[in-house]
Amino acid sequence: MAAIDKVRVIVVGDSGVGKSSLTHLMAHNEPIHNPSWTVGCSVEVKLHEYKEGTPQQKTYFIELWDIGGSNNHRNTRSVFYNPVHGIILVHDLTNRKSQENLKYWLAEVLNKEGSNKYKQSYDDFDTEQIAGNSMIPMILIGTKLDLADDGRVNDQNSIFSNIGQELGADKINLDCRDSRSLVPGSNSSIKLCRFFDKVIEMRYHRREFTSPYSVDKRRLYVPSPKVYHSD
Repeated sequence: MAAIDKVRVIVVGDSGVGKSSLTHLMAHNEPIHNPSWTVGCSVEVKLHEYKEGTPQQKTYFIELWDIGGSNNHRNTRSVFYNPVHGIILVHDLTNRKSQENLKYWLAEVLNKEGSNKYKQSYDDFDTEQIAGNSMIPMILIGTKLDLADDGRVNDQNSIFSNIGQELGADKINLDCRDSRSLVPGSNSSIKLCRFFDKVIEMRYHRREFTSPYSVDKRRLYVPSPKVYHSD
């Protein structure tokens, strides 16, 4: 049997937003009933058919690295950020703060810095300053859709839509306890498959990859951290 190529996708967001439930649903197409708190990192593996239904179809392993969101481990998380082929940014639709904090998670990952050392530098969120030179594919996923009222979801979507457009990222809202959330052929499933295809293209078919930033025609970058000198 031929070896199957793989890509690493990290799943990040605040503690308690439902990352473990999400990764289990993506990997096994069924909900997990008693998710536990993630300490450090846990890994689920998903088989994905790249460009399914085309002559280029090929099977890949998607490694889903569920990164623990506790502040107690922020100084050691950087070991999980290299290499990174794709990023899933997760927030809780009932917790607006978890959505706002995604800018710090993205800054942490792209700086490969396991702390909030540069948090103050990112208080004015600017996607031109935090999207990486490698143009890593990203997707935004809101969880606990079953607990969120329509007004809250619409409010978060309106705020986050501009960020998604700047990053070239799709948005999905899910109830991770419902196996129908990612049923094949659904809008959410199609967006997720498209994201995984982008990750694989960037990793193994770079010449064929069309950058999600091509509409802006801007080269985005991670800023160098500010250095302060004492007198």
